[in-house]
Amino acid sequence: MSTSSSHSFHFKPYNVGRWIIWGGFALLLIVAPQVFRSGLSLTLLSQMGYMMIICLSYNLLLGQGGMLSFGHAVYTGLGAFFAVHAMNLASSGSLPLPLPLIPLVGGLAGLGVAALLGYPSTKKAGTPFAMITLGVGELVFAMSLMFPEFFGGEGGVSANRVYDTRLFGIGFGPATQVYYLIAFYTFVCTAAMFAFTRTPLGRMLNAVRDNPERVEFVGYDTQRVRYLAFMISGFFAGIGGAFVAINFEIVTAETVSAIRSGGYLLFTFLGGATFFFGPIIGAVLLVLSSVLLSEITPAWQIYLGFVFLFMVMYAPGGVASLIMMNLRVAAFGKLGRLWTSYLALGGAGAVLLAALSLVVEIVYHLQLDSSGDGSVKFFGVMLNVSSVDVWVGIALVVATALGLFEFVRRSFLHEWGEAQSEIEKEIKRREAAL
Repeated sequence: MSTSSSHSFHFKPYNVGRWIIWGGFALLLIVAPQVFRSGLSLTLLSQMGYMMIICLSYNLLLGQGGMLSFGHAVYTGLGAFFAVHAMNLASSGSLPLPLPLIPLVGGLAGLGVAALLGYPSTKKAGTPFAMITLGVGELVFAMSLMFPEFFGGEGGVSANRVYDTRLFGIGFGPATQVYYLIAFYTFVCTAAMFAFTRTPLGRMLNAVRDNPERVEFVGYDTQRVRYLAFMISGFFAGIGGAFVAINFEIVTAETVSAIRSGGYLLFTFLGGATFFFGPIIGAVLLVLSSVLLSEITPAWQIYLGFVFLFMVMYAPGGVASLIMMNLRVAAFGKLGRLWTSYLALGGAGAVLLAALSLVVEIVYHLQLDSSGDGSVKFFGVMLNVSSVDVWVGIALVVATALGLFEFVRRSFLHEWGEAQSEIEKEIKRREAAL
């Protein structure tokens, strides 16, 4: 008696879009220094690379785990300090370690410190966790001034990344070689953190963020999940911190300060903590604002504060959420009807920005004006701010800009709401047709 059985094989298709995105990301990292060849451009690209690692590592806590940390600079900074000491040991011949492996020293240092400090920190969640991380950050910053043997005091610790222990004959003296080393680690770390978000632990971390009571009900230890994620975040943060030491060849106590931690939080939020690629956008914005915007105006931090307030009020999901919402509108063919509204909103926003910039520059100039003549030059126009007429004109300009922006914003929201309503109807129609 013979029996025949048929076997069916199912192959999961490749996610072509994901391959295109990751391939494009790798290609962008490779060709960027070929397009932007200046020394300043290479410096900016290098900083963007390791800032992507740091912001993504922070988002493992904030976006993936819902853990608001005010002390992330502890792990990036200590990773940088351990890396710079490792570079000095390698330079003296005490540690035969090539420069491409120095970031792993920073990563292991970040992992070790996170394992030590993360256990008591993750005992609590929510506001208590945030306060604990704030206290830990201030404690480590205070220690950086108390132990100059390790932290170097106010002058910090310097090193030379060009030493005899080479890899494949590359000395990493030129900025281009350093950039490609950073680019390699950036791609690998980004892919590793993305892969982590797809693991059972990464999914469970999302569940702990959304509903910790239900996670405990099904038998998982929420503190253990947070602790493991905290250590993984510390590892990647240490790698990013090590590149600070490699790129600048000096590490100071400022790298473990609360200002650094606040910067990581601010720009991760601005980029979009709810999306994986949001911190990448935030890292680019961080470098551009701290380097380029600071060269344009000394009051750049005030503008950054205005941007943060604007995003909190009108786009709490960050830049990434704006991109995804518009991609959704474009996918349903509704973006064409909104372009006039976008132009009007952009024009009104530009007018409002110019008006607020006028006020900021005048106030900032008056506070720091040593001559005291009351003259301020704004876009080539000399203004005598000691005159009452000038202040009346400025008040009228600001009030007009605010009114125009609010009018255009409400009109845009009306058009946007109609487009979203039509999209929802189309989605229901497609579901009903299945």
